[in-house]
Amino acid sequence: MRAAEADNRALRAAAELNVPLIYFRGIAPGQYAAVAPAFVTRDDPARRRVELQASLLIGDPAIALVAPEPNVDPAEDTRRYATREALVRLHQHQFRALVLRAYRGRCAVCALREADLLQAAHILEDRDPRGVAAVVNGIALCAIHHLAYDRNLMGIDARGGVHVSGRLLREHDGPMLRTGLQGFHGAAILQPSRLAERPDPERLEVRFDQFLAAA
Repeated sequence: MRAAEADNRALRAAAELNVPLIYFRGIAPGQYAAVAPAFVTRDDPARRRVELQASLLIGDPAIALVAPEPNVDPAEDTRRYATREALVRLHQHQFRALVLRAYRGRCAVCALREADLLQAAHILEDRDPRGVAAVVNGIALCAIHHLAYDRNLMGIDARGGVHVSGRLLREHDGPMLRTGLQGFHGAAILQPSRLAERPDPERLEVRFDQFLAAA
């Protein structure tokens, strides 16, 4: 592509004006994941390349929960915004698709099939050198079991056995806790039919040790 072509001029103008873009990244034939907002941070005309950087999206799960301020008027508008830099996992969409396909669109713990509530959980987290975005490092979990797994309130041992933390087992709350978490203590997860797609026992063991340490 020649440096004077329209696409390059538009990207160069976006860099100069610092305007946001939407980057469509291919994740499968005919499928794209939208990454937005993205900004052009570097223009290299000699190599005909640009570098993009994505800002943190509102509602990103990486944002930590904070304690509310005391004595806030219930009618007060407490919205606040900030622009921050963050790494965006461009591979996450494809990872989710592969993991959910391997588990036939079911939560490995409760067998829920509602696609909008299913997620691909990493056994070893993404920033761990062994936390590859591969099916063997993933488990299909519904939102509640994914969160419980990430927060070490639920663990899965190397054989696929489900363990609920002792603190939760001792609690008396409502039907969600009783049937949604406590009821699966000691059960076995549903696993992919293909042996090559089943969770790696070594990674499960490392992750289960983290669960035990947190308990």
